[in-house]
Amino acid sequence: MSDQLTQLMAGMQIPYGGDRVATVSDELAASFEEGDRLVVVQTTGDLLHVPAADWAVAQAAVGTAAEAFSRMATVSDDQITAFYEAFARRLEDEDVFAPIAAANRADVEQAQSRGATTTRLVLSERMRAGMVDGLWLWAGAPSGRGAVIETIRHEGWHLEQIRAGLGVVGFVFEGRPNVFADATGVMRGGNTVVFRIGSAALGTARAIVEHALDPALEEAGLPLGAASLVDRASRAAGWAMFSDSRLSLAVARGSGAAVAQLGAVARQAGIPVSLHGTGGAWIVAAESAEAEAFRAAVIHSLDRKVCNTLNTCCIVASRAEDLVPAFLDALDGAGRWRGTVSKLRVAAGDEGRIPSEWFAASEISRAEGPTVEARTEVIARDQLGREWEWEESPEVTLAIVPDVDTAVRLFNEQSPRFAASLVSEDATEHRRFFDMVDAPFVGNGFTRWVDGQYALDKPELGLSNWQAGRLFGRGGVLSGDSVYTVRSRAVQQNPDIGR
Repeated sequence: MSDQLTQLMAGMQIPYGGDRVATVSDELAASFEEGDRLVVVQTTGDLLHVPAADWAVAQAAVGTAAEAFSRMATVSDDQITAFYEAFARRLEDEDVFAPIAAANRADVEQAQSRGATTTRLVLSERMRAGMVDGLWLWAGAPSGRGAVIETIRHEGWHLEQIRAGLGVVGFVFEGRPNVFADATGVMRGGNTVVFRIGSAALGTARAIVEHALDPALEEAGLPLGAASLVDRASRAAGWAMFSDSRLSLAVARGSGAAVAQLGAVARQAGIPVSLHGTGGAWIVAAESAEAEAFRAAVIHSLDRKVCNTLNTCCIVASRAEDLVPAFLDALDGAGRWRGTVSKLRVAAGDEGRIPSEWFAASEISRAEGPTVEARTEVIARDQLGREWEWEESPEVTLAIVPDVDTAVRLFNEQSPRFAASLVSEDATEHRRFFDMVDAPFVGNGFTRWVDGQYALDKPELGLSNWQAGRLFGRGGVLSGDSVYTVRSRAVQQNPDIGR
């Protein structure tokens, strides 16, 4: 018998998790060819088919990045700074940016023809400016490489704790082109990066690499593999990349299910992960909430759909009479601002708080196009944490609660434990809210402040929730300068020291 898997048969049982089996489907058996790989997710039993071509491209990209990491030790901080400056200048240059913009338009048109969402895909002037600003921020940021973060002195010798590059960072992300620039932030500390972007934005990514990224690496004298694109549209390329133990860190962001699956693949390959999937922020309006401040918090949290967008709003019952109208007015305004009509989900039992005209049929903007549906629908109270993915029509859940503590309990039980905001004039209530709510990001107004570049002046690689538990040793913002390791160096003054 060969010790290599060369074929699959329909009905074949594949063990996983130690005591369970998954069954090979007819489709998987028919598509599997000699040279392909089968990744068995040990937590779920998912059978992931990785064609040989996808595996080869991913392995080559990781190998290139690994080789580049070994060479980064001889690269100066000034060269890394020059890379960010050159990358930023090329994105600023209209002639250079023109083919990138054309590629993005083509990606958007293809996505629209499939009825797919394009909210995060469009490389707008605002997104372009954000990419450029982020690169200039990294150009001016300290490296941290070689920094002595602690010195422990002993008689005749001392020990230095020294910050150093971690290695190759694997990055899988959805179709937001700006993340492409953010991901290069890990190079500031001497790391290298290999990334795969969602198929919807692959044309844009290729254009960025060809016209801006690779020329910037060459101009700065950095190894070209320091930032490598896995140039495959198939999701299997991401599974292959995250199966490569040469990665020092696997970062994934996108939809919750896809991110969880990628994280499981990396973990079973022995790779540390940083996952950024499910989002959706909550706002709680307390008894002391000022109506206009609450209205402003809601409307400014709904300018676009991203992970820190308002998803669920809780209003204490004692203020429902005046704060529900303020909430509906803000929701209405957010829709008008986007040139459409907003969508409301109201918790079962609270529908009597909503005016009857809000239940009328309306034209709601969806990714597949406008649809006529009830503007307000009732949702079960155990579904308050469901995240709404909207295109142009802001979509939010509303629940009336007896008090702030109840809202906190619902948040801790049902949400992905990501971002929470309390609108209240009571300082004691704010302290209690911060202590009780199980979230890394807590505020007192709009939720869209949760962003590395906006809040910390550090372009982010991703924002972590606490859905799978609190993070160890770092905050919820993963940024380029938070990807490092610590080395120890002993320096003897007395050569005659021994144990």
